[in-house]
Amino acid sequence: MAKMTPRTLSGFMELLPAPQQQMERIMEVLRQTYSLYGFTPLDTPVIESSDVLLAKGGGETEKQIYRFQKGDADLSLRFDLTVPLAKYVALHYNDLSFPFRRYQIGKVYRGERAQRGRFREFYQADIDIIGDGKLDITNEAEIPSIIYKTFSTLGLKRFQIRVNNRKILNGFYACLGLTEKSGDIMRTVDKLDKIGAGKVKVLLMSEEIGLTEEQSDEILKFISITGSNEEVLAALEGYKGRDEMFDTGLAELNTVVKYLAAFGVPAENFAVDLTIARGLDYYTGTVYETTLLDHPEIGSVCSGGRYDNLAEYYTDKQLPGVGISIGLTRLFYVLGEQGMLNPELPTAPADVLILPMTEDLSAAISLATQLRENGIRTQIHAEQKKFKAKMNYANNLAIPYVIFLGEDEINAGVVACKDMVTGEQTKLEAAATIYRIKAGLAEREKGSVILG
Repeated sequence: MAKMTPRTLSGFMELLPAPQQQMERIMEVLRQTYSLYGFTPLDTPVIESSDVLLAKGGGETEKQIYRFQKGDADLSLRFDLTVPLAKYVALHYNDLSFPFRRYQIGKVYRGERAQRGRFREFYQADIDIIGDGKLDITNEAEIPSIIYKTFSTLGLKRFQIRVNNRKILNGFYACLGLTEKSGDIMRTVDKLDKIGAGKVKVLLMSEEIGLTEEQSDEILKFISITGSNEEVLAALEGYKGRDEMFDTGLAELNTVVKYLAAFGVPAENFAVDLTIARGLDYYTGTVYETTLLDHPEIGSVCSGGRYDNLAEYYTDKQLPGVGISIGLTRLFYVLGEQGMLNPELPTAPADVLILPMTEDLSAAISLATQLRENGIRTQIHAEQKKFKAKMNYANNLAIPYVIFLGEDEINAGVVACKDMVTGEQTKLEAAATIYRIKAGLAEREKGSVILG
């Protein structure tokens, strides 16, 4: 029978054991950090009814979605975690307590063209806070602190959370009489980092948008307001009194900035940036983008914002929310490319490999049980292989400790343990060996996942 050549589909990431351990470490940091802020884990189905996923659909979403028939059912793979959240909250509204705070780390699917750093199957890591009717501005101020805590815990230092408010932008465009074109303008301005001010101006004055040169210059002047957070906010005060929505947005932005210090976000990691608009129209208040200062080519590594009605396609109830999303697979890929994943952290599947030197394995099994009861991940290598092959196995998996257990050790009530990094070998009682291993593991775990 002819053998089929094994292959992984283009646009799908499949990791070897060591990098998979690195990815799992990042996910664990996210879970622990989100839990610190009172978010509950959520898992929604990967497959949904197409009419549910595409309730607000059409356009690019429908082109990219993986859609298929199973019997009479029209089904689709989820393309993000927000639409399933909206369905979930609408469906379980009577069983949830609000504000509802959830985090979700899960795979999503988009049938777009696979390219370097862009995937068709990828993990997203989302947090959202959903209110019932209303949602206090404090939640919008807390989001940057969660971003800061997450990336700091991962080991990043030089990153910046850039924040704006869509009400400020909508109010400003209303002052110029451009409300009907505001969506097109914001989507164009959102490209500023990628194409520069000159090309943005050309697009604004193109036949498609149709602004005058004076209008285009006024917009570029507005979004180029820079300086410290205090200086930007002071400059915005000069626009007050012209539009009610603008004034509301400025008050919200002032509140967000005011609470940042109390939430523990240093000034150098946070910037008011009037170019941030986020391309999606459903953002209605504060918007966020996070960039790595030493790697601007990566683009935003965490983005999101405030929206007025999460589940408007599924219920008449007003469910405002605020959330952020990390494209985890792409971030992991880029960090690996940049050499920013810490190679010193353990990636082994076990902390200890026991090599029994006796025919009767009872002592080795008992020792493995004792190690595991002390939280030490342990393998027993009982295969009939040469000693060198067993040691190569430990080396190949980067297992930090190997225990040799023969008749002499069993009779003497000791354990022979070798540190595979330093080469140091000891013969101690089991309790002392466990203490030594746990101390060594704690020292190895001190580093961060990402080299900041």
